[in-house]
Amino acid sequence: MSGRKETVLDLAKFVNKGVQVKLDGGRQVTGTLKGYDHLLNLVLDEAIEFLRDPDDPLKTTDQTRRLGLIVCRGTAVMLVSGSDGTAEIANPFVQPDGA
Repeated sequence: MSGRKETVLDLAKFVNKGVQVKLDGGRQVTGTLKGYDHLLNLVLDEAIEFLRDPDDPLKTTDQTRRLGLIVCRGTAVMLVSGSDGTAEIANPFVQPDGA
Protein backbone atom coordinates (compact mmCIF):
# COMPACT_ATOMS: atom_id res chain seq x y z
CA MET A 1 0.00 0.00 0.00
CA SER A 2 1.42 3.36 -0.98
CA GLY A 3 -0.15 5.33 1.88
CA ARG A 4 -1.60 7.80 -0.62
CA LYS A 5 -5.25 8.68 -0.13
CA GLU A 6 -7.46 7.86 -3.07
CA THR A 7 -10.83 9.39 -3.72
CA VAL A 8 -13.92 7.26 -3.28
CA LEU A 9 -15.51 8.85 -6.32
CA ASP A 10 -14.19 7.56 -9.67
CA LEU A 11 -14.65 10.53 -11.99
CA ALA A 12 -12.65 9.02 -14.87
CA LYS A 13 -15.83 7.57 -16.36
CA PHE A 14 -17.40 11.06 -16.52
CA VAL A 15 -14.57 12.85 -18.37
CA ASN A 16 -15.89 14.48 -21.58
CA LYS A 17 -19.46 13.66 -20.52
CA GLY A 18 -22.20 15.77 -19.02
CA VAL A 19 -22.36 16.06 -15.25
CA GLN A 20 -24.54 17.82 -12.71
CA VAL A 21 -22.71 19.36 -9.75
CA LYS A 22 -24.30 20.62 -6.55
CA LEU A 23 -22.15 23.05 -4.63
CA ASP A 24 -22.06 24.19 -1.04
CA GLY A 25 -24.54 27.03 -0.50
CA GLY A 26 -27.20 25.63 -2.84
CA ARG A 27 -25.68 26.44 -6.24
CA GLN A 28 -26.19 23.90 -9.01
CA VAL A 29 -24.36 23.72 -12.34
CA THR A 30 -24.26 21.35 -15.29
CA GLY A 31 -21.55 21.02 -17.90
CA THR A 32 -19.02 18.78 -19.58
CA LEU A 33 -16.37 17.45 -17.20
CA LYS A 34 -12.97 18.24 -18.73
CA GLY A 35 -10.74 17.42 -15.78
CA TYR A 36 -10.40 16.87 -12.05
CA ASP A 37 -7.78 16.25 -9.40
CA HIS A 38 -7.47 14.28 -6.15
CA LEU A 39 -8.90 17.23 -4.17
CA LEU A 40 -12.10 17.03 -6.28
CA ASN A 41 -11.45 20.34 -8.03
CA LEU A 42 -13.48 20.07 -11.24
CA VAL A 43 -13.07 21.77 -14.62
CA LEU A 44 -16.39 22.08 -16.44
CA ASP A 45 -16.84 23.34 -19.99
CA GLU A 46 -20.08 24.81 -21.36
CA ALA A 47 -21.27 25.19 -17.78
CA ILE A 48 -24.79 26.39 -17.05
CA GLU A 49 -25.91 27.55 -13.60
CA PHE A 50 -29.49 27.08 -12.46
CA LEU A 51 -30.55 30.28 -10.73
CA ARG A 52 -32.06 30.10 -7.26
CA ASP A 53 -35.50 31.24 -6.22
CA PRO A 54 -35.20 34.67 -4.54
CA ASP A 55 -37.87 33.68 -1.99
CA ASP A 56 -36.25 30.35 -1.09
CA PRO A 57 -32.50 30.21 -1.79
CA LEU A 58 -32.44 26.42 -1.37
CA LYS A 59 -34.68 25.92 -4.43
CA THR A 60 -33.56 26.31 -8.02
CA THR A 61 -35.72 27.73 -10.80
CA ASP A 62 -35.93 27.00 -14.53
CA GLN A 63 -33.92 30.18 -15.20
CA THR A 64 -30.31 29.59 -16.18
CA ARG A 65 -27.20 31.54 -17.03
CA ARG A 66 -24.30 30.43 -19.19
CA LEU A 67 -20.94 30.38 -17.44
CA GLY A 68 -18.67 28.77 -20.06
CA LEU A 69 -15.44 27.22 -18.78
CA ILE A 70 -15.29 27.13 -14.98
CA VAL A 71 -13.37 25.55 -12.11
CA CYS A 72 -15.42 24.21 -9.20
CA ARG A 73 -13.32 24.17 -6.08
CA GLY A 74 -13.24 20.76 -4.43
CA THR A 75 -14.11 22.07 -0.97
CA ALA A 76 -17.42 23.41 -2.34
CA VAL A 77 -18.45 20.27 -4.26
CA MET A 78 -21.25 18.43 -2.48
CA LEU A 79 -22.52 16.07 -5.22
CA VAL A 80 -21.43 14.99 -8.69
CA SER A 81 -23.70 12.91 -10.91
CA GLY A 82 -23.90 12.05 -14.57
CA SER A 83 -26.55 14.01 -16.44
CA ASP A 84 -27.30 11.23 -18.94
CA GLY A 85 -30.03 8.90 -17.80
CA THR A 86 -31.33 11.08 -14.97
CA ALA A 87 -34.84 12.42 -14.64
CA GLU A 88 -36.69 14.40 -12.00
CA ILE A 89 -39.54 12.52 -10.34
CA ALA A 90 -42.37 13.66 -8.11
CA ASN A 91 -41.70 13.45 -4.37
CA PRO A 92 -43.67 10.41 -3.09
CA PHE A 93 -43.61 11.76 0.50
CA VAL A 94 -45.45 15.04 -0.17
CA GLN A 95 -49.01 14.96 1.09
CA PRO A 96 -51.67 16.18 -1.36
CA ASP A 97 -53.43 19.43 -0.42
CA GLY A 98 -56.48 18.98 1.77
CA ALA A 99 -55.29 15.70 3.29
